[in-house]
Amino acid sequence: GLRRKQAVLAVLLHFLETYKGLLQEEESAGKVIKVGTPHPVTPQLSAAPRPEPLSPPQELYLLIMKDTSLYHDLEDEILKLHQLVETVELKVADETPPPNKQVKPLFRHFRRIDSCLQTRVAFRGSDEIFCRVYMPDHSYVTIRSRLSASVQDILTSVTEKLQYSEEQSAREDALILVTMASSGEKAVLQPSEECVFTTLGINSHLFACTRDTFDSLVPLPEEIQVVPGDTEIHRAEPEEIANHLTAFHWELFRCIHELEFVDYVFHGERGRRETANLELLLQRCSEVQHWVGTELLLCESLGKRAHLLKKLIKIAAICKQNQDMLSFYAIVIGLNNAAISRLRLTWEKLPGKFKNLFRKFENLTDPCRNHKTYREVLAKMKPPLIPFVPLILKDLTFLHEGSKTLLDGLVNVEKLHCIAEKVRTIRKYRSRPLCLELEASPAQLQTKAYVRQLRVIDNQNLLFELSYKLEPGSQ
Repeated sequence: GLRRKQAVLAVLLHFLETYKGLLQEEESAGKVIKVGTPHPVTPQLSAAPRPEPLSPPQELYLLIMKDTSLYHDLEDEILKLHQLVETVELKVADETPPPNKQVKPLFRHFRRIDSCLQTRVAFRGSDEIFCRVYMPDHSYVTIRSRLSASVQDILTSVTEKLQYSEEQSAREDALILVTMASSGEKAVLQPSEECVFTTLGINSHLFACTRDTFDSLVPLPEEIQVVPGDTEIHRAEPEEIANHLTAFHWELFRCIHELEFVDYVFHGERGRRETANLELLLQRCSEVQHWVGTELLLCESLGKRAHLLKKLIKIAAICKQNQDMLSFYAIVIGLNNAAISRLRLTWEKLPGKFKNLFRKFENLTDPCRNHKTYREVLAKMKPPLIPFVPLILKDLTFLHEGSKTLLDGLVNVEKLHCIAEKVRTIRKYRSRPLCLELEASPAQLQTKAYVRQLRVIDNQNLLFELSYKLEPGSQ
């Protein structure tokens, strides 16, 4: 009997430890194990009257607590269980955040050096963030909102802010919330949509306007004006930039809960609730791709541009050596952008050694035979490593859409086993800590800030314009 009870306790403790964060987030989930405030060594607990029927998990909890006086060998496990339950209860009951709770700026909307140099921590739906919402005239209001807030909640906050202005308070037209990309592409968000902050693109912003002014919306000037010139990448050594890329991407990768991968694939674009950290890493992957093209196309001198191309290939090589396959892949994809690959004069000035090295990198990232070459290289690596996350999502999507979750009313256990195995590989990649020696000198901090707050052009038409201006006759 004792062994069976220990086995049940082990499963329950493992469940609570693994999903503690989610139980704290979802009030309904927390109530499943919420049973008041019993003390684990109070023998009268089992005889306490129950005013109403309890759900099976609550029954289980009470039975376990009752066993404390009967099985002294279980005291340590039961004490740990009580502490975990108490932790979830406190989070569920505490609806008002403590006064010293940190409010985070929304991703890249605030380019503060002190903020970007801080170690990244995981985002949760209950986290409060600062976000700018722009008006048609490019003025803006800064609102404080939950990360998981609905569009209606955001509009309510914006309206409250605007009421301080007599001009705005005189308007009776209802506001709508719009996402605006740097290319000018815009979309109206529905009032019931949630977690919209994490769906914003690299240089996308939120606009609040009336339906009459929707057509007049244009991107912010800083998103469409291009100023050529040297940036930090021309000063820093390739090793410095590569190491800071790896360190930052490791922080982002570690923030992702394994369930975010499943939620991202199973619940579709508008049904996701707890995928903020995963979506942030995917945005970062796209950001690095565009960063490569932006830096090259803003370099007007042919000689300096060829030198920069060589440096970027070096950075990719060091990232691969660091087992940061996310940065490696993103840089190679960025160099294969059509606006970059057409720069014939630039590529011709590249030394033969680096041309051959880049061809090897292209072979490694070749998607033929389901990315066979990349998968073979990845299989030989030992943790810690950062995989190319979009490929993991592609595999999970194939597993999910390739077979039904329910077959004739029964759970397709084989499908779920395959998905669990894929998720376990993510755990394996992070099973050891990443150790990189990074100096804390002023120059290194400057490089670190540069890497963590890349300014990029994500408008492909604009990238082509810059490319043709540099080399009009290249094919």
